[in-house]
Order: sequence, then C-alpha cells, then structure tokens
Amino acid sequence: MQKMFNAQRLQYFLQVTVSGSLRGAAETLDVDPSSISRAIAQLERETGLRLLERKGRGVVPSEAGNMLARYARRQLEILEDFHNDLRQSRDATRGHIGVGLGEGMLHIFFHPIITDYMRDHPHITLDLAVASVDQNVSNIVEDKVDIAMLYHGFNDVRLRHHFSMSCSPIQVIVRKSHPLAEIDRPLRLKDLSPYKGAALHENFGLRQYVRAAEISEQVQLKHVLTTSSFRALWQFAQADLGYTLCPTSFAAWFNMPDLVALPLSNPIFNQGGITIVTRAGRHISAAATSLLKYLATRVPHLSMHSQAVPGARQS
Repeated sequence: MQKMFNAQRLQYFLQVTVSGSLRGAAETLDVDPSSISRAIAQLERETGLRLLERKGRGVVPSEAGNMLARYARRQLEILEDFHNDLRQSRDATRGHIGVGLGEGMLHIFFHPIITDYMRDHPHITLDLAVASVDQNVSNIVEDKVDIAMLYHGFNDVRLRHHFSMSCSPIQVIVRKSHPLAEIDRPLRLKDLSPYKGAALHENFGLRQYVRAAEISEQVQLKHVLTTSSFRALWQFAQADLGYTLCPTSFAAWFNMPDLVALPLSNPIFNQGGITIVTRAGRHISAAATSLLKYLATRVPHLSMHSQAVPGARQS
C-alpha cells in the first residue's frame, strides 16, 4: 500500500465524497468525469480496497473510503501549510521571526530599532525571547529562534556571525559614598576583594568576562548576590550594599544619579561586544533576512556608549 498518495487524486476523491457522485465532483472541479473515474480507480489499486459504494443514483464512501478521506484531509492540509510557509519564506513583508537577546540588550535593540522594524513591517510577527547568552545559543542551535544577539565572542562552529559591534566598557558601579570611589586610579580586582559584590549568573556573557578577568588576575571576588537581572545589580549598588560590575550603557536607562562608574585596569573589561548570529547551515526566511539587513543598517548609527553615570571617571 502507498505511504503517500497523489495530492490531485486525493482532492478528486474528497470532492466525490462531498458531491455524492463522480459527475457532481467533475462539475465542481471543472474537469472531465473520466479524470475523476481514473483517479478513483488508481487509488483503489494503490490501497487494494474498494473506496466507494453505490447508493441510489450516487455513491458514498465505504468504511475504507472514510478512513482514506480522513487521511486525505490531513495530507492536503499539511501540503497547504507547506505552500503557505513557502510563500512566506519568499515574501519579506510577511512571516514570523524568533529573536533572542539578553535583558541587557533590550535598551539597545528593542526600542527603537525592533519597534521601528515592526512599525515598518506590520504583517510580520515576532517572538522575543529574553534569556541568558547560554540559553540564546541553545535556542539558536535548536531552531527555537531565528536570530540572536549575544554579549560575548563565541567561537562556535554551529553559529554564523553576521556582524559585531563594540559596547561600553565594564566598570565598577557603586554609590558615591563607597570607599572604592575614593581610589583615584583604575581599579584592580584585588581592590574589590575586601568588599561585597553582586553578579549575574554564570551563564550570562557579562559574568564570563568577569570570570576571565578573575583568572587573569588570580583573584576570586566575593558575590553575596547573584541574579539574572541587570536592574537588580544596579539596585544592589544603589542600596549601598556593595559594588557590581556592569557596562555603563545602562546609566541613562536606570537613572540612578547617586551611583558612580569606576574604570577597571584589566583590558578584558574593554573588550565587551555584541554579535548577531544565526545557526550555521540554516536557510532563514525572507522576513528574518530582512530583519538582519535592517539591523545592519540601523545598529552602526546607534551609539553603543550611552550616557555615562554622573561622576564617572575615565581610565
């Protein structure tokens, strides 16, 4: 028995079950009745079953015919879905795009860049996944999102890098009254070690930069708070509970004038960047491609270095 059946024959057969006769199906489909008859005969040969039974002047599906009719509807629906997806993949004005980024990138990418894109492309829908860098990589590899913005330089053969941009340096964020603010030079990690700190979870790109600096300076910082929220980091410092390490691009976003940003001496903290990636080897839709092109034209014109924290010192 055939595992897959000719779509046109299935369509003819379904129309017969609806019309109640071969002639009625032929008139509805505007084809010769002999074409309908040949299609039914071929389906019966392929299934080895009688699909139609005489009833009065017409026909009705047999028990096997009813089973085939259910299968035919599913197969034709799947085929129609495929053609719809194919049309959308060729049409950059319609479709659906999955985008992954970290919480720290919302103020850079979502508004106004992605919101402007959505306004310019009203028939494209987006699913925005805000997650850690590790989760965003996993989502890209598993095709759960089409495009991801990663705060980290990944040498992963599963990822295709489209373009990268530098962003503001990682600095020490503390209240102006904190003892670290009295040190008049770029800070080393050993300057921070006597004090309490807050950090993102290990699977965030920012924390991986901090960890690399700890290894290079052979210092282990004392974190009394770990979190998945950038806002919680700044509020920790605002509450004068200690310091946090964070890009200064959040300064204007969080608007906490009692905080100061202090430069760090380790060059690792000046190497932060954002890379926009897709899965290597994956052919993304026309809609996703249009978003990539949109990002490429808009991002270079966006300042990656937002306003500094009031009172911030330069290294």
